[in-house]
Amino acid sequence: MKAMIMAAGVGSRLMPLTMNIPKPMVPMGNRPLMENIVRLLKIHGFEQIIANLHYHARVISDHFGDGSSFGVELKYSVEDELLGTAGGVKNCEWFLDDTFVIASGDALTDVDLTKLMAAHRKNGALATIALKEVDEVEHFGVVVTDDNGRIKRFQEKPRASEALSHNANTGIYIFEPEIFKYIPARQFYDFGKQVFPHLVKAEAPFYGVPIDDYWCDVGNIDTYRQAHEDIVMGRVRVLTSGQLQHGLDNKAHLLMGEGTTLGDNVKCSGIVVLGAGCKIGDNAVINNAVIWDNSVVGAGSNINEAVIGADCVISSAVTITADSVIASGCKIN
Repeated sequence: MKAMIMAAGVGSRLMPLTMNIPKPMVPMGNRPLMENIVRLLKIHGFEQIIANLHYHARVISDHFGDGSSFGVELKYSVEDELLGTAGGVKNCEWFLDDTFVIASGDALTDVDLTKLMAAHRKNGALATIALKEVDEVEHFGVVVTDDNGRIKRFQEKPRASEALSHNANTGIYIFEPEIFKYIPARQFYDFGKQVFPHLVKAEAPFYGVPIDDYWCDVGNIDTYRQAHEDIVMGRVRVLTSGQLQHGLDNKAHLLMGEGTTLGDNVKCSGIVVLGAGCKIGDNAVINNAVIWDNSVVGAGSNINEAVIGADCVISSAVTITADSVIASGCKIN
């Protein structure tokens, strides 16, 4: 079976972490976020995959290559100019010649794609959206369905008092190849703003299927940190890299990458994720933080509720305050 990973976005809301890498490549549990999507597709039998690329495209293609090391066949569609969600898919029409799945390369999920595909086929659907119930509807596009799951309306980030549904569009879709009739070629075109309203108006067999599985749109720094907490606490089924330790002093939960070393009397608390090859100095204090590969934290430094990129050097006795985000390659004295 075939699938497409949407991986062309810039990831501006995760800046400065995405200055030198695209959003699908940000570390998540010490593995690139997009690796989870590739592995998930493989588990559910989607072994022929294409990904659209744009921002720092080579970072993705160099990492995944032809997909063989992940047990899949992976091709790429490079967009010199962004074509939009639907336009990017239309550009891959030559490849997507049977029922196919669309997945966002920048979302963390363990959705049961087999179950979703079964619902799609049972409904005789042209298009199916995986829906996830959310509390804060004002951050999402929500979908209104009838009692049979047929989509009747969309609301884009409605106020809580005005929301007609709490089911968010996850960006996980199943389409029949006939969907391409609704997408013009060689132009910017969007699913949410153009294709989906057209399907509703045309009364096409267009369905929403609620999912109980984990899903997180890793859209900003807060959700990036929340997703790490969910990984460490076992709320989502993903493959991590490194050693996971629970119940340390101060009730800390630590995921420590390969080759990372801790000095004497290092104190961790909350959820702490350390990438591979990090060096944490004596008497350092780390609370609710994510630190990427090969970064150094000097002796006596205090890292509090922050995200620190790769190859950073934090000198001794430095305090990094809450909600700080440090780009890769920085040196803080």
